[in-house]
Amino acid sequence: MAHPYSIIVFFVQSDPERHCNTDWILKAGPNLTTEEQLNLTLPREKDGSFSKCQMFVPVDWDIDTIREYGLNETTGCQSGWKYDRMLYEFDLVCGHVNLVQVAQTLLMAGILLGSLLFGPFAESFGRKRATQIPAVVMLIFTVTTGFCPNFYLYLVSQFMVGIGYGGYRLNIVLCAATEWTGVSKRSLGSCVSQLFSALGQGLLAGLIYCIRDWRLAQLVIASPLVVVALFIPESARWLIDRGRTKEAKKWIFKVASCSKTMPTLQITEKETVEKGGIRFLIRSAVLMKYFFAIAFAWFSLNVTYYCLSFNVGNFGLDVFVTQLVFGLSELPAHVLCIWLLEVLGRKILLISTLLIGGLFCIFILAVPDGNAVAVTALATMGRFFMNWAGSICNVYVQELFPTCVRQTTSGLGNIASRIGGLLAPLLNMLAVYHGAIPTIVFSSLSLVSGALIFLLPETMRKELPDSAQEYTLLIIGSPNFVSI
Repeated sequence: MAHPYSIIVFFVQSDPERHCNTDWILKAGPNLTTEEQLNLTLPREKDGSFSKCQMFVPVDWDIDTIREYGLNETTGCQSGWKYDRMLYEFDLVCGHVNLVQVAQTLLMAGILLGSLLFGPFAESFGRKRATQIPAVVMLIFTVTTGFCPNFYLYLVSQFMVGIGYGGYRLNIVLCAATEWTGVSKRSLGSCVSQLFSALGQGLLAGLIYCIRDWRLAQLVIASPLVVVALFIPESARWLIDRGRTKEAKKWIFKVASCSKTMPTLQITEKETVEKGGIRFLIRSAVLMKYFFAIAFAWFSLNVTYYCLSFNVGNFGLDVFVTQLVFGLSELPAHVLCIWLLEVLGRKILLISTLLIGGLFCIFILAVPDGNAVAVTALATMGRFFMNWAGSICNVYVQELFPTCVRQTTSGLGNIASRIGGLLAPLLNMLAVYHGAIPTIVFSSLSLVSGALIFLLPETMRKELPDSAQEYTLLIIGSPNFVSI
């Protein structure tokens, strides 16, 4: 679900261990140890720890007087903070902590815009360009983020990273996996890409733990994008659909030489190029019905996934361990997906994951107050099934529609999922009125979306349709279907 380039903000804007800078006392007692300095200048919380946001008001006394009488009057940090192995330097703590949400919101807004821009873009200009351009945008602004001198430029840079990530995340699976794999390996290609995303989340935790310099970390995580921007192939299916058969043959034979196989395809010139895009989608009531069902499922599972993540994530562990657990917990879902998609099919598996995940969430309401272990276990299982459903959606949405509209539907579905992610924290805020409201809403969404999937056809072991005519035969299975 989440991706390393989109969760880097989680590390650099986390709530760090810190205390007020109280070096003013060193003028009175230059030989003070660190522990003595903290004891004399910082108040303690109820649990005995030093305050993160308060300090004693500086005075002009000598060190012996300070030790004898002590300090009592407190104030906010007047000279900034001192951090324990600091990751971030914009001081988004204490009274400025709400600015963290601003950065995260702008990043998500950028992802939404990137999905909107580069989804339809891929239909007209190709999968390769629609993947390369956002990869370059991400590369440039991930590096730029590491050199931002102030928080305002950081916000702008994060918004641009979001735009690049939205387009890149949308197109990379289609360009590098779905349209380049055969019927028997299509789910493998898509799910393996999700698997590497989960591995990336776990590795990111270890990477930043070792580096502990957020600016250097930005440069390191940007480096793999250079490879993507240089070596991503064009989709032969898209080239054929555009009538560019010579280029398609060139790519097919190039890929075949790398895999040491000889293609047996017979490619014929298309007399007319079928126009796709949103208009093509809107003209078909059947396509619109299928699109609504899959997009609503994607929206619902993301609302549920992020609502649970924001609540379950507070395990009391530090940020690195938490992120490592989150990343590794997603691996079983993707591994199971590879196998079960070819055994049970897309339809029944998506229905099952949405309904089972929704039921786990509903069961949370039946747990007595104070039973944190049971609530956490149910929420974790709900999150697991929603993540599993997300992997299925990534495969299903690309098989349901013909080539001329495939990327448009993938892009619009991706936008629906991002809207779900944006609404999740707002939904959790409704808990101030009643604690059960968020759970009732996102559980109901999961159950309803699972029921709507019954409207979709099964696509397992079916060729990807390139035209409306192929679509009616391969997916709908009716040669008498009204022309799209």
